[in-house]
Order: sequence, then C-alpha cells, then structure tokens
Amino acid sequence: MVLRRPVVALVLLGLVPALLWPGRAGLAVALWLAGVALLVLLDVLLTPAPSLLRLERSDDPSVRLHEPTTSVLTLSNPGARRLRGQVRDAWVPSAGAVDDRHRLDLPPGERRRVSTALVPVRRGDRPASGVTVRLHGPLGLAGRQRTTHVPGHVRSLPPFRSRRHLPSRLARLRQLDGRSAVRTRGQGTEFDSLRDYVEGDDVRSIDWRATARRQHVVVRTWQPERDRRVVLVLDTSRTSAARVRDEPRLDAAMDAALLLAALASRAGDRVDLVAGDRSVRARAGSGGGPAGSGTGGLLHEMVTALAPLEPRLVEADWTALAGAVTSLTRHRALVVLLTPLEPAAVEEGLLPVLPALTAHHRVVVASVADPALEALREDLSSVDAVYDAAAAERTATLRHRTAAALRTLGVSVVDEPPERLPVALTDLYLTLKAQGLL
Repeated sequence: MVLRRPVVALVLLGLVPALLWPGRAGLAVALWLAGVALLVLLDVLLTPAPSLLRLERSDDPSVRLHEPTTSVLTLSNPGARRLRGQVRDAWVPSAGAVDDRHRLDLPPGERRRVSTALVPVRRGDRPASGVTVRLHGPLGLAGRQRTTHVPGHVRSLPPFRSRRHLPSRLARLRQLDGRSAVRTRGQGTEFDSLRDYVEGDDVRSIDWRATARRQHVVVRTWQPERDRRVVLVLDTSRTSAARVRDEPRLDAAMDAALLLAALASRAGDRVDLVAGDRSVRARAGSGGGPAGSGTGGLLHEMVTALAPLEPRLVEADWTALAGAVTSLTRHRALVVLLTPLEPAAVEEGLLPVLPALTAHHRVVVASVADPALEALREDLSSVDAVYDAAAAERTATLRHRTAAALRTLGVSVVDEPPERLPVALTDLYLTLKAQGLL
C-alpha cells in the first residue's frame, strides 16, 4: 500500500473540527482520522492489483560507451479496469538511466510502450534493476505498488576512440602495397613485377635473366606480405585492473587491439583475438574466411566479445595463453601480447614461456604506460615530492630493465600512454610489414 499527498491534506483538515469544538477536540480528531483511514482502506481495496499489468522488454540494446540508446517496455492491460499510476524502469547507476519514471493511463485491452533513455558510463553489460508499478485508487488517496524483475541489460561496447587514426594508417598501408601513386621500392618479400632500373635501386634486386632478355637492366619489385596471421593476446589479470587516467589499463589495451585488428584485416592478414588470465575468457577472429574480408564483421565480433570482460584479481597463466596461441596456428605469426609491463608479473609469469613463442613467432609486448609516473619523476618541489620522485625513478628503472630483458629474447616492446599506444603499435606493425619481418 502507498499513500498519496491528498491524504496529508485530509489529515491536516482534521484540525478544523478540533478548533471548532475545543471541548471535544480529542474526539473530533479521532473521528476525523478514523474517517480518513476508512477512505484510504476503501481506496486501496478498489485499486487494481499491479500484477494485472503485463510487462515485456524489447531486445537488449548495444551501444558504444558514453553514447545514448533506449530500452523499450511494452505495458499490456488484459483486465477489464482502467489502470492509472506510474511505472519506474530502474537500472543500475552505471547504465545512466535518464527519465526512468513514466505516467501510466492504460484502458482495458490496450498496450503502451514507454522508453527509458540510457547513457552507459561503464563498459560491459549493465543490467536492469526492476520495474516498479504503482497504481492509484479511484479516490486518489492511496494505491498499490509492486516491483517486478523484467530481465534486460544494455551492452556498453568499447568506445574504439583510436578509430580516428585508421584513415592515416590505411594511407600508409596503400603506399606499402602499391595501391597508391607513391610506391615503396625494394621492400617486402612477395614478388610483384619487373621494371627498369633507376639510380638508387638496390643492386640485389636486379633480375639478371630478365636483363639479358631485354638488353637493359631491370629490377624486381616486391610487395608486403599478405595472408599472414596476427594473434592478439589480451591480458585480463590483476595488472590490467590498474587505472590510468581514470580508465582501467584493460580498456586502453582493448582500444589498441581494435585499431591493429582493423588495420591488419584491411591489409589482408588473418586476425585472431584471445583474452584471458588463468583461462581463456574470450575469443574472436577471422576464422576460416578469406583474409582481408569482412573487416566490419571482425570488429563487431571483437567488440561484442570484449564488452563484458572485466579484470580479475588473479595472476595470468601465460602457459595456458601461449597454448591458446599454438592452438590457433602452427605457422609463423605476429603475436601481440597486450599486457602491463609490470616487472614482477612479467619476470615470474611471462619470461619463462617467451622462448617457446619467439622460436616460432614474431612477438610484440604492448604495455599501457602511466603518464603520472613521469610527472612524479620530474616534480622536486618539496621534500615529500622528492621521495615520490625517488620511488617513481625506481619503478621506471625496473620497467626499463624488464623491457631490456624482453628485447634480449627478440621481443619488440611498445610502452606508451593510453592515447599513444594504438598509434605506436600500428606503426610498428607497418614497419615490420614493410621490412618483410612478419
């Protein structure tokens, strides 16, 4: 049972008879309150049961983080009485529900749709909390209320902010593989065509048989490799939970993975994604389809797989993750390990399994650096700041030592802040492709 504002007004009106008959004020107030209680009880009894209202939710929407969407509720009245009141479609705070209260006036046998605006502020599946139906009685004094769980969620996808860099990287890719007017000569490993020798060409690219046939010097041109394998391994262990600029490291790593996947797919390479910690928690990839086809489908599959992932406070099992890479391909591939460059975690978990990976694949470690660390190293404004700077310097030294250990094993290391990591990683990919090192 719920009471409405008119009840308060009626109770206050009970002061009038108390003032008119001061000698019997107590009796007058008691009788007045009894009458109000009787009216409230009658109104509650005449109020239809909230369970009469049928509730159905539309398909769960998906939207990029911080972008608006709507969830639609369908309200049906199968009974013979008119339903008046309010409906509240409640969501968890991170779903960003706006104007979730809706006025209800539903005649018998009719249906209505109400929409709740959602602007998710966290990535992942943001569930609905419950739908509260409050029906008013015919006297407008009281009513009935019931909260029902109507399953539903909004899937907040990774925002993919680095997609703005994709056109410039695709332009560089076209220069590499010869699809634009500017051509990079003498790079790559796949034979493309023959052309006349010009000053500055590498003499090692001269085709002597063709030169003898044509009676002038000709050289071979090469194009970057296509149909190669790119395997992205996303670390979701405890080290990825640290926040950098009010965002988990995991989210910044996802952004870099999406940009590299989009570029590599457009370059004609097969892209696969593995995400996990103690076990594999998500997979996505080109599958058995033709290389370079279905870039949009690949990105949709990847963001859908990545959306519900959250860091787990456990150590990464790199033996299991390396086994997942081996199960994807036994051919040489570019394996990108998106994991924080934390000395203890890398030296104890990752370093022991790297020799087996580097023996068969080109390996890159991509790490999200914290710009606050550099700021601490440079701040010497007070005694406390000097101590903080010393701690930051020691942390930076350990990270550099760990990066050096990785490079001695033949691993390329990219350690950049969140806004720079996607660009730096794709630039390294283009460099390796141009040099024929994939």
